[in-house]
Amino acid sequence: MLRLFAVLSVCAGLGYSADFLTGQGARAVIGQKTFTAQDTGASNTILGAVGGLAYAANTLYAADANRLGLLPNNNRVLIFNNIQQQFPAVDAEIPDNSGRCPVCGGAASLVVGQPDFTTVTQVLPPTRASLRLPTALATDGKILAVADTANNRILIWKSIPSTNGQNADIVLGQADFITVARLTVTASALRGPQGVWIQNGKLLVADTQNNRVLIWNAIPTQNNQPADVVLGQPNFTTAPFVNLVDLNVPATAATMLSPTSVTSDGTRLYVSDLGFNRVLIWNSIPTQNQKAADVVIGQPNFTDSIANNLAGGTLCASNGTDPTSGNPTYPFRCAATLSFPRYALSNGTRLFIADGGNDRILVFNTIPARNGARADAVLGEPDEFSDLPSNATLTQSASDLTAIPTSLAWDGENLYVADATDYRILVFTAQRPDLPLAGIVNAASKAVYASGSVTLGGSITEKNTVTVTIAGTAYTYTVVAGDTLEKVALGLTALINAPRAGSPSGDPNAFAFVERGFNLIRLIARKPGLDGNSATLTSTTSASAALTAVASSAFLAGGGSAAQVAPGAVILVRGTNLANGSASANQKAPQLPWELAGAQLYFDGMRLPLFSASPTEIRAQVPFSVTGSSSVAAWVRVKRPDGSVTVTSAIGVPVVEANPGIFADETPGAQEPRVATAIHGSSYATGTISVDGSIQKDDKGTVTIGGNPYVYTVLEADTLATVRDAFVKLINANPDEQVIASAAPAFTRIRLRAKVPGPAGNGITLEAKVERGPSTLTGEQLAITPTNAATCCANVAGSLITQDNPAVPGETIILYATGLGIIGPEEARLATVGRDGFPYTGPASNIPLQFVTATGGATTGFATTAQVISAGLKVGEIGVYEIVLEVSPGVTPNPLAQFSLSQGIGTSNIVVIPVAATLQQ
Repeated sequence: MLRLFAVLSVCAGLGYSADFLTGQGARAVIGQKTFTAQDTGASNTILGAVGGLAYAANTLYAADANRLGLLPNNNRVLIFNNIQQQFPAVDAEIPDNSGRCPVCGGAASLVVGQPDFTTVTQVLPPTRASLRLPTALATDGKILAVADTANNRILIWKSIPSTNGQNADIVLGQADFITVARLTVTASALRGPQGVWIQNGKLLVADTQNNRVLIWNAIPTQNNQPADVVLGQPNFTTAPFVNLVDLNVPATAATMLSPTSVTSDGTRLYVSDLGFNRVLIWNSIPTQNQKAADVVIGQPNFTDSIANNLAGGTLCASNGTDPTSGNPTYPFRCAATLSFPRYALSNGTRLFIADGGNDRILVFNTIPARNGARADAVLGEPDEFSDLPSNATLTQSASDLTAIPTSLAWDGENLYVADATDYRILVFTAQRPDLPLAGIVNAASKAVYASGSVTLGGSITEKNTVTVTIAGTAYTYTVVAGDTLEKVALGLTALINAPRAGSPSGDPNAFAFVERGFNLIRLIARKPGLDGNSATLTSTTSASAALTAVASSAFLAGGGSAAQVAPGAVILVRGTNLANGSASANQKAPQLPWELAGAQLYFDGMRLPLFSASPTEIRAQVPFSVTGSSSVAAWVRVKRPDGSVTVTSAIGVPVVEANPGIFADETPGAQEPRVATAIHGSSYATGTISVDGSIQKDDKGTVTIGGNPYVYTVLEADTLATVRDAFVKLINANPDEQVIASAAPAFTRIRLRAKVPGPAGNGITLEAKVERGPSTLTGEQLAITPTNAATCCANVAGSLITQDNPAVPGETIILYATGLGIIGPEEARLATVGRDGFPYTGPASNIPLQFVTATGGATTGFATTAQVISAGLKVGEIGVYEIVLEVSPGVTPNPLAQFSLSQGIGTSNIVVIPVAATLQQ
């Protein structure tokens, strides 16, 4: 595989000149088998909490330790020879079935600081081959320098090591290789150095705890050689005590506080001044002590030093006005602020800053020439204002998140980022901006909108008022003569939806419609996803009014993310220039194709089977093998008619084990909630009896069907399932019984189906009771409950549910969904392994591993939770699950009954189904 990728890499990358995009994902990862595996240990493929990086001559160097307190510190340096051939080139065509993640891994060729790849011993006292907390390293492709931080020294190899555990040739900061001297401040002393760089024959060191940068004008040739130039201090013997609680060292253009990196692009010098929350730039490499910097990034001037400095609007634009004071408000951070920056790197054109406290990398497309410049792009966050890894509710790794980035390296095309918190090195590459960050969603749900309602009641009195307030905007309707509750609802809806300045479609937070017959105003958030949940909702009436108005809750609720995809799901990819025209898969072919209209879609380097492709939309199936990951890297590769290849920048796609979406009206522009693709489930009358409770020996259960009693006495070894199966056997043993019994795939339920089709099977009575055994006079007992009083609701199986042929309470109906995840039992799961893009062949009886429930609006149709009779992959379909439901018997008829599915915290889109009154015949 690696040989193949080496060939592809050589042929690739004539290099589409592109800019990095804010929020884009990494396209490869080193040190993990997937982007989010978070495996830790020590080998040539597994990293610890890696903190330092360097690159030269197609070789990547990684310091496998950090100063953040993250474990494990493996106290070693790994050398990855031929790194660009260890992964597919950015525009490579990766063959299908190339494994779980062809862009994940990397294998080191050599280790320094340890005798082999599995040893992580901390050696005291030090030796010329040992390392203790190495945090930084530098190379020009000829020599290697390592900041051996905890030993207060720099080790230099005069040639690139060629054997494991090779001895260093020179030590700086100590008199010899086995000494750790008492701390002093001299031209040759070091204290906790965390940065090192080689440029134009010079050696530069960030002497972090001495708050200075040391420069050797030539690569040292002897141990403990003194430096030639010092920056940040007036001389080599000054390093004042710093009180970090009550800071006593002022920030100036010539001072530093805990610098953690020093680098150069051959012309300029860059220092990450961690303690002063800034990056300093010298327009040339200084040759005199304490030379002042020319430009500062992260602060508006050289004397400010606070993290994420709002600076009265100097760095960040206002994001609103304080309603109390009237003063402008500002975001907590923006593209011009820094918080504990740990590394700055330039390729001579761009500047990259590892903004550790903000968990991101700032990208400047040109070298800043003025103080407080704004970055052009942000990596590791979705925008310039967010800090997702620091969010207490977000604990998972992702391909587009960089928690506390500590170091960077550049190979001319790829940006390498050390991510110590996730034991990995991420690889970012700038490509085409044709795939937006939220461009991949569940193909059925597409978007999950929050909703709410206001229910009107009471009596109508002229001149009474009713007010609905959405996110602080009030809409008041005054009752006039001749009004009804429905007219009042229509009047309020017209006010909410009326065009206004800045919002031609009406209220900017929600749109409204009336559910006729229920005197109810339904509100749907205009913003999809979780953002819609933030809109507040209240309702009031005038004093002494007999009219009532009740809001469903204090906020719109139920908004979720359709962009979280599950194993096996059908997804929709939206963007631009995604294919050369339009094409669809041959429905008669045994398998979906890997390419359509020149388009190929990749998740972690795995090609996805495609249903269809067009310039703006691709429909595909997620591989089942993404289970266990919390994020994947996605990109689109297109073979153009002229023989060229285009590739989008990678985006991070969040992965969950289940996030259902219900297929509904696909008409472009269809109003949410859309009408579900639902069918009548049976041409025979049906019924359900639920077996619940607790097993108690000698409890006696009785199920009576159409007057025929079936009695079973519980045995000590029974389970709810065996009790259910016993009743199924008893019922089916009666040849004169009017129904056929079976075990429902979900829960311990007995499904009953009339033996005769059509309405003639409706109305067969269903009863059940339990009598306690002599030894179970107390405690929980067996519970047997019919969900309906009689069989009902025969229709024409497979016919669409429509306004002219609606569902009825108690009826069995079928919906279709995707995104329900891995299925069981094991035989069914194995039938999906390696079968992405193939129709599911069975077994027909299967069930998602994540529990599935059905819910609906409390006043709009499904008054109680509908019963999930079964849910599982549909035989003959690709990624489509069949959901068999029994509509709750007590549901209120409604032509727009709302309905959704839930699995854990994953909630589907809301759909509507017409439900009429039951007509027993």
